[in-house]
Amino acid sequence: MRSLAIAVLVLTTLTLSAPLPSREDPAAALGGGTGSVARGGVRPSGPCALAGRTDSVSESARTPAGYARSYGTVRAVTFLVDFPDAPARISPRERYAEFFPAVADYFRTASYGRLDYRSTPVLRWIRMSRPYAAYGIRRGAPFEATDGGGYRAISAEILAAAGRRIALRRYDLVNVLITPNAGPPAVQDVRSVTFAGGPTGVTTHDGAPFENVSFIWSRQTGDSPYRVLNHENGHAFGLPDLYSAHPVRGRTPVGHWDPMDEDWGPANDFLAWHKWKLGWLAPGQVRCLSSPGTRVVTLTPTSVPGGPKLAVVPLSRTRAVTLEARAPGPVDHAVCRPGVLVTTLSTDTPSGANPVHTVDATPGSAGCYRGDLNVNAGLSDATFVRGQTATVAGVRIEVLGGTPKRGWRVEVRVPRH
Repeated sequence: MRSLAIAVLVLTTLTLSAPLPSREDPAAALGGGTGSVARGGVRPSGPCALAGRTDSVSESARTPAGYARSYGTVRAVTFLVDFPDAPARISPRERYAEFFPAVADYFRTASYGRLDYRSTPVLRWIRMSRPYAAYGIRRGAPFEATDGGGYRAISAEILAAAGRRIALRRYDLVNVLITPNAGPPAVQDVRSVTFAGGPTGVTTHDGAPFENVSFIWSRQTGDSPYRVLNHENGHAFGLPDLYSAHPVRGRTPVGHWDPMDEDWGPANDFLAWHKWKLGWLAPGQVRCLSSPGTRVVTLTPTSVPGGPKLAVVPLSRTRAVTLEARAPGPVDHAVCRPGVLVTTLSTDTPSGANPVHTVDATPGSAGCYRGDLNVNAGLSDATFVRGQTATVAGVRIEVLGGTPKRGWRVEVRVPRH
């Protein structure tokens, strides 16, 4: 699924990390490494930093208070849970290794080193007191169920088992990895969910809040199934679901251009707008085209550090056209047509209601990617290449040329409104 914001249903290289801790360590920092973090965390500003109209997850350029910080050193504590009628069939270490250090390496690479994600695992199975079905977990289940079940009951049992050994105030995120044999497989029903943006009402013995918490069920498919946690943590950082809560068969609004839409199959990078929102782009890497006129911008692929990454044409206080360059890279495995990706976005459209749309440069085509059925193939060749033009909401875009090494030159004509 993917996510829940508090009180709002949302429906949801590489740096080597430290070795796994010894069995004697109840918790040990893993997954982020200890190297220096590139400067980041500059909040988007200016006329292109569109505001939202909600305190929930959204495409608002600035994330409201209550969500986890998405740059610098971010610490997560990771618990593992099983049930009396669904005891774990693998060791805690094996389940944890399905996600780490891969999740941390992904964030480090996608953020150009601006997010140093460090996970502290509690390497033992925390057995729930009741059978799996007694908690009433289903897709869209609320945090606090009226029958005493739900995620609140699971959370309370986790904290009771952890006791005083975990100082929750030290952490920005909470991950809960459920034994994969509890509940249906992900190909039948995706139940992973995140509660973020505010207190859950569950606290530790010393009053620390249990918040910005992601629950991961079952296993996903593809060459990078760990990305379900990247997706869920994306909600904890304030990102919305880009897939539609009411999808048309075989179609998604954004496609495999961002894990907040498709996090199954081969790895994919975040949209440049999301990288700006998350504090991974410096101000000089964003071109704000807020005044009428014609200008040429150069964009380097999101898959490589450095250079301009995003051009934004604001259409109103809550609407914009965005341009970025995409090419194959360490976390962009499925890019089969390097070029310029054009999207439209709305900061006041709710999560799961299509806040972002990819503009397809080849409408009606079957696409260029055939490697995985989890990829929306029809949008895999959505990028614009040399000589192609588009007019989106009155904004005329023409790709003048470019390569993944040198970047793409794009002429953008912004009309008077």
